[in-house]
Amino acid sequence: MVENVRNQPRGNSTSSAGGTGPSMEEIVGILRTRIVSHDLPPGSKLREAVLTEEFKVSRPRIREAFGVLEDRGLIERIPNRGAVVTRLEADEVFALFEVREVLEALAVRLATEKADPGSWVDLAERFGKSAEDALARGDLDFYVDCVSLFRERAITAAHNIILAEQMESLYDRTKVLIRRLVLVPGRAVEGLRQHQEILQAMAAGNAELAERLKRANIRSSRDSFSHYQKYLL
Repeated sequence: MVENVRNQPRGNSTSSAGGTGPSMEEIVGILRTRIVSHDLPPGSKLREAVLTEEFKVSRPRIREAFGVLEDRGLIERIPNRGAVVTRLEADEVFALFEVREVLEALAVRLATEKADPGSWVDLAERFGKSAEDALARGDLDFYVDCVSLFRERAITAAHNIILAEQMESLYDRTKVLIRRLVLVPGRAVEGLRQHQEILQAMAAGNAELAERLKRANIRSSRDSFSHYQKYLL
């Protein structure tokens, strides 16, 4: 069986064009959400038979979905064990931070240069009292959603297809990491403050400062991971 799968929301069983049950892409989306949200934590086994029964689809469709998830680094298929949710290794996480610092800071700089400064007002408001109140009541999901929205908006405003492709290839592992890091004491509050400063620079049209602040934000996250890594991996 898939660990925890019985207690998770069921996939959309609406017939897709040309077949019964959800499409391969829909299955990938459902399983991605479970993995990123830790409904399926690292090391969880994904069994074809159980998923075939749950989604009412053929085994080949499940195997196709596994292939996509494996390409994204979310699962690995191990001989004699089958498909399991990937465990992040420390070396991989530090490498991810190095690449994120370059790509995300570049996205912020390009977005600031190309977008109207007023386009960041609504996002700055979301990172203001709404996010502060959410953290005060322990709603970490709201903060994670804010960070994801910031990332999406920066990528869109950067208008760079190659950059967008590279950042998309890292998205799933990045979100898994963010969801773990927000559990570190004080990390979400510090991250919120840093994003408020980044957005102030973007709204002022100061691309150089915004880029520098985003680099500092990623380095701060890396330092938090380094200090607490034995609890996060």
